[in-house]
Amino acid sequence: MLGPAPSRQAVDQLRADVDLWLKREGTMVERAMPRPDIWGLGRLDALSMIFNRVAGLDIGPAPDYLIADNIQPADAPVRYPFLWNAAIQDKTQWPGFAANGNDLLGLARNLGEVYGVFATFHPVRSGTFIRKMDFKKINSANIKGLQTLETLIGKIGAPRWPFSVDTQLAVSGQAIFNRSTAQGGCADCHGIKPGKTRFFNQKTWATPLQDVGTDSREYAILAREAQSGVFNGSRLLLVGPQIKPRDKSFNLLSFAVVGSLAQHFIGRPPLIGMGPVAVPSNTLPNNLKGLAQAFDPRATRPTGDFKYESRVMEGIWAAAPYLHNGSVPTLADLLKPAAERPVRFAVGPNYDLQNIGLAATQPGTAVRETTGCEARDSGNSRCGHEFGTRLSPEEKAALLEYLKLL
Repeated sequence: MLGPAPSRQAVDQLRADVDLWLKREGTMVERAMPRPDIWGLGRLDALSMIFNRVAGLDIGPAPDYLIADNIQPADAPVRYPFLWNAAIQDKTQWPGFAANGNDLLGLARNLGEVYGVFATFHPVRSGTFIRKMDFKKINSANIKGLQTLETLIGKIGAPRWPFSVDTQLAVSGQAIFNRSTAQGGCADCHGIKPGKTRFFNQKTWATPLQDVGTDSREYAILAREAQSGVFNGSRLLLVGPQIKPRDKSFNLLSFAVVGSLAQHFIGRPPLIGMGPVAVPSNTLPNNLKGLAQAFDPRATRPTGDFKYESRVMEGIWAAAPYLHNGSVPTLADLLKPAAERPVRFAVGPNYDLQNIGLAATQPGTAVRETTGCEARDSGNSRCGHEFGTRLSPEEKAALLEYLKLL
């Protein structure tokens, strides 16, 4: 790494850098992922890892910036959501806590995710910006690159079913899809409807949040608290609540993202067609006010409801396994009562054309073990979403045929 005949000083510095990296990443692995199979193939607990990185690796004292006690087990795994059409949902993240629908909100979502993976981000106390907090001095996030990626996401579009379809049967299935929920239909929750109008975006699709009895573990993650480190006592532009010594991890992430974007855009336009952002006084400038709604803190308040997104279902045939935690292997299984769904199933690339989803036989050894409704907070519960379970076998076949066309 250092080339031929490196100096002793260079070798010592490299060793110190490696030791520091190992201390930080080793602490993360030890505390966040105590079991090697905590997620399983095709899933991850992104929300925990974002909270863990920002609160555990970014806002502590130099030189390691660690607050080890802020790192908690990442034990609410979810399957990767599909990216197509994500740009025009009016909410994102499985619990729907992130407002969406224009480039600025999309950028807030993406920046939070970047902070949760491998960005170098260490906000520091400074007299040069918001309440003596500088988000930019030690920050590797590529804002322009993230804006480019968000533009490309908007162009993806849903994948097309590549196999044959019984079009007559699919027509019957469409009629079933459009029935009310009480009649076993889908469109009440998953149909395409206008969402909330966002500034500088032509449209959004409504993304209703519903508690349909599915796994609740992710809400335990949303409720987590952490030491606030360098953020303690800060308040963004004199608005919003002051950061407490121990605060919601959700609030720390929101403060990091909104503060970073506000600082980045001062003096420059955040979106095409907007004028430059004015130097702030005691509030967010008009063309950044949407950032205040980027993350909805109501998601962290215990209400007894565990609501997740009801997405538009374009391309749903390509999104197995199903439910937000990937606990049901096929769409045919999702039309069964939870008690009749597979307790365990193989995970891999082989596809089941008839049942639409994961084939029963896979080339690897990855197996997903699920729990029933007796353990809804396990992270692996197959419980809930018992819609369409009373349809006749013929009606189910027709509905599945129609879902291939979305």
